Amino acid sequence: MADAEINQVPPSEETKAEGEETKGPSKSELKKRAKEAEKAKKAAEKAAKQAELEAQRAAAEVDFATEFHGKLPLNQSQTRPRRPRVQIASLNPNMDGQTVLLRARVQTSRAQGNKMVFLNLRQRIDSVQALLTVTPEKVSKQMVKWAASLQDESIVLVEGVVKKSPEIIKSATVGDVELHLSQIHLIAGLEGRLPFTVEDAARPDTEIETNEEVQYKRVLLDTRLNNRVIDLRTQTNQAIFKLQHGIGHFFRDYLDAQGFIEIHSPKLQGAATESGASVFKVSYFKGSAFLAQSPQLAKQMAIAADFERVYEIGPVFRAEDSNTHRHMTEFIGLDLEMAIEEHYHEVMELLDSLFKHMFASLRETYKNEIDTVRRQFPADDFKWREGPEGTLRINFRQAVDFLVEDGVPREVLDDINTENEKRLGRIIKAKYDTDYFIIDKFPMELRPFYTMPDPEDPTVTNSYDFFMRGEEILSGAQRIHDPTLLAEKMRSKGVEPESMAFYVDAFKMGCPPHGGGGIGLERVLMLFLKLNNIRRASLFPRDPKRLEP
Repeated sequence: MADAEINQVPPSEETKAEGEETKGPSKSELKKRAKEAEKAKKAAEKAAKQAELEAQRAAAEVDFATEFHGKLPLNQSQTRPRRPRVQIASLNPNMDGQTVLLRARVQTSRAQGNKMVFLNLRQRIDSVQALLTVTPEKVSKQMVKWAASLQDESIVLVEGVVKKSPEIIKSATVGDVELHLSQIHLIAGLEGRLPFTVEDAARPDTEIETNEEVQYKRVLLDTRLNNRVIDLRTQTNQAIFKLQHGIGHFFRDYLDAQGFIEIHSPKLQGAATESGASVFKVSYFKGSAFLAQSPQLAKQMAIAADFERVYEIGPVFRAEDSNTHRHMTEFIGLDLEMAIEEHYHEVMELLDSLFKHMFASLRETYKNEIDTVRRQFPADDFKWREGPEGTLRINFRQAVDFLVEDGVPREVLDDINTENEKRLGRIIKAKYDTDYFIIDKFPMELRPFYTMPDPEDPTVTNSYDFFMRGEEILSGAQRIHDPTLLAEKMRSKGVEPESMAFYVDAFKMGCPPHGGGGIGLERVLMLFLKLNNIRRASLFPRDPKRLEP
C-alpha cells in the first residue's frame, strides 16, 4: 500500500504545461485587429487618391506664363534689343489695337478676385489704367497674383494692347484708353516701406478737409522735404519743376533775342557784394572767402569791359536767419545788366517786357502743367495788364499814399515791410485788377551803395522793384558808373573803397551808364502758381534749418 502511494507522484509543472492545449487571441481581439487593418487600408487608398488628385491639380496649374512676368536681371547694359518704347502721354484712341511697350511706375494696384488686377501706371505727370486678366495660354493665375503683389512705386516694363475706353477713366490723366497687358516685368522694386504714398502727397488740402466719409492722411511740408525724392514724384511736383525749367528757358530765349550774352561769374569772392551783414564766410587756404550774394560786381565789370548786355542764371547765397515763407539761404538768381543809351527806364522797360514774355509763354506752353498744379493748389489765374495801357507803374511815394489811405500810419512807412507789401498788392488788385506792378524811385537809404541818385532829389534813387501778388520778385536800378561818386556813396554806407579797389578801378578806366536787376527764380514760380511757400518751388531747399538732402 505504501509502495503504491509512493509511485503515484504528481506530474511536474512542465509536463503538465506540455499536456495542456496552447490558447491564442480571443475572438474580440481578432475582430478588432481586422477592423484596424481595414481602416489603415482605406486611409492608404484615400491618401494615394489625394496624392493623385494633387498631382493632377498641380499639373493643371503649371505656370505657363513664366516668361511673361517676373523680376528682370539687374540691368548692367548686357544687351540692347532696340525695341521701340512709347510715352503714356502719347497714348490715344487712334492707337486702338496697337501693341506698345513702356516703362512706368505702379502708382496703385487693385485686384479683382484672383483672375484680374487693375494697375495705375505713371510717367511724370501722365498716368494710364492697365488691366491684367487671366487668359488661356497667355496670362496665368500666377501671373495675375504676382502683378497684384507688386508694391506701389515699383518700376515695371509692360507690354500690352491699347484699347479705347468706353467711358473716360477719371483716375488717370489719359482717360480715353486703357492698356490690356500681356507682359509685365519688374525693373526695380522697393527695399523698405514708403514714408507716405504718392497718392496722399498729391491730394489737395480742400479734399482732405471737406471729405467726411474718408479719413485721408495729410502729408506735412516738413515730412515731404525730409523725404523729398518721394515727394518729387507727385504729378504736381513734376509739373512745378517743368514750369521752373520753362522760366529759365524763356528768360534766356528773350534776352538772347535782345542781344544779351550769358556769363558765368565766380561764386567765391574776396569781399561781400552788398553790405556784408548777410554773407557766408568760408575758409580759403590760409585766409577767408565769401559765397557770392549776387553776381552784381561781375555784371558791372563786364559792362565796363564792353560786353554791353549780359545775363546770368546761377546760385545766390544769403546768410540771413529768415525763416519765412519766401526766404532761403540759397536760391537761383536770374540777373541781367545792360548799357544805357539815355535813361534808366530803358532797363526797366526791357525787364517789364521780359516778364510779360515769360508770363505769356508759361500760360501758352505749359497749360497742362498749370492745370495739374491747380488740382492740388487751387488759385486764381495770375493777371497782368496787356495792351496799350501797359504795366501799372507807381513811385515809392504813391505806394506809401495808397497804404496811408488804407489806414496804415505814415510814420511806419519809411520802408514797406512784407506785411504792407501784401496789403499794397491787395489794394492794387482791387483798384486795377492786376497781380503785377512796378514801384519806381526808392529812397536812397533803402538801396545799396552802387545805386544812382535821382538827379533832382538826392534822397531818392533811380531804382525800382517789380511785384507779383503783392510780393517783390525783382530789385534793380541804374548803377553808379562814375568812380568818384561811387567812392563817396560807398563811404556813406560804411564800405571803404580800398577794400574793393578791384571794383572801383574798373570804373576808373571808363564805363558807360548802365543798369540791371536781379530776379529770384523760385519766388517767380511760387507767386505765379500761388504755392504759398518758396520751399515748394525749390528742388532741395536751403534755409537756416535745412541743409539736407
